[in-house]
Amino acid sequence: MSLQNPKGIPAVLLTALLSLLPSIALAEDLNGADTAWILTSTALVLFMTIPGLSLFYGGLVRSKNVLSVLMQCFAITCMVSVLWLLLVYGLAFGDGGSMNRWIGGFDQLLHGGVGRDSLVGTIPETVFSMFQMTFAIITPALIVGAFAERMKFSAMLWFSALWLLLVYAPVTHWVWGGGWLQDMGLLDFAGGTVVHVNAGAAALVAALVLGPRKGFGKTQMPPHNLTMTVAGAGMLWVGWFGFNAGSALAANGDAGMAMLVTHISAAAGSLAWMAMEWIRHGKPSVLGIVTGMVAGLGTITPASGFVGPVGALLIGITAGVVCYTATAFLKHTLKIDDSLDVFPVHGVGGIIGTLLAGVFVGILGGAGLAEGMTTGAQVWVQFVGVAVTFVYGAVLSWLIFKLVDAVIGLRVSGDEETQGLDLVLHDETGYNL
Repeated sequence: MSLQNPKGIPAVLLTALLSLLPSIALAEDLNGADTAWILTSTALVLFMTIPGLSLFYGGLVRSKNVLSVLMQCFAITCMVSVLWLLLVYGLAFGDGGSMNRWIGGFDQLLHGGVGRDSLVGTIPETVFSMFQMTFAIITPALIVGAFAERMKFSAMLWFSALWLLLVYAPVTHWVWGGGWLQDMGLLDFAGGTVVHVNAGAAALVAALVLGPRKGFGKTQMPPHNLTMTVAGAGMLWVGWFGFNAGSALAANGDAGMAMLVTHISAAAGSLAWMAMEWIRHGKPSVLGIVTGMVAGLGTITPASGFVGPVGALLIGITAGVVCYTATAFLKHTLKIDDSLDVFPVHGVGGIIGTLLAGVFVGILGGAGLAEGMTTGAQVWVQFVGVAVTFVYGAVLSWLIFKLVDAVIGLRVSGDEETQGLDLVLHDETGYNL
């Protein structure tokens, strides 16, 4: 069909006007409700790291190290944001051409092509990128809990940057960016493998490579400020609604169900952990109930878009019992000093949740199986996703730690550890009493 120009509009002007048509067409596909919800979710997920995770972790360490943990979470937020803009977004979600099964591409260096009118689904690509950036921020921040109170600040920065590029970006692409695990049909709604298994594997390796804190197993190292920890835990609970429900990338029924099951699992995980502790020690603790909440949240994350409330209840109870048992086993039986229990809570929780997503999908109010799949086949896909993520993350994390250790060293000296990282690394103290 030919275009008519009855008004005698100059050809140059007409061409310029017609060039606007693709943008107009894209704008018509934009959904305002979806965009508003993902904007809100983005703020909620960032709120999880600063101040949520920062305060949660800060209260758990000794007073001489509180600023070091807050500093690490804050610095990771800033550094990851810049690296995401420069390179990582394209590696995670870009088109890698012939290598697309394994990694994205370099077409979006400095966010090239991410403009005002470009869309991902029904939301602006700028919003999608910012939302995914908050996931990239919190994942290496979670690992901080494993080496808290003994790692050099400079080593932490180098490890986090290299880990983001070499571990987080490829795994994200495999699962969410069009890579091979996504092609297999892996169910990971909001980050069971990408975030929790990934961070948990790195945390376990960190605890093994750095070794235990000075006095571990001989000296009591209680949290210095549980009030701070509970405040941070509450922020994590609220922020997690953006983490899971926002992963629907739309304001729809999937988001609503994800929010409901997230809350149910967190509550069930809290009660289950509290009950286990009450039975074993005779008294329930504040630290126990908030840790159970985090376990419930981490475990429901991969399944949050695929199961109903009953499935969430069972997942939360399982998280509280299994993650509590894993924490005790790691610290007291294996004598591994994962300072703030990152692997037994996030790693084990992510493994359980990803596997149970395959078990519960299609039953107990789940959203239904992928076309042509049986429950057994889906569980196998989930197992492959967990195993590959854990092994890849653990091996690469070990190599990165060893590289950083060889170049600048990982750990402060024994005397510096005794003095505390706040004064040694930052020349400040958290409390001037």
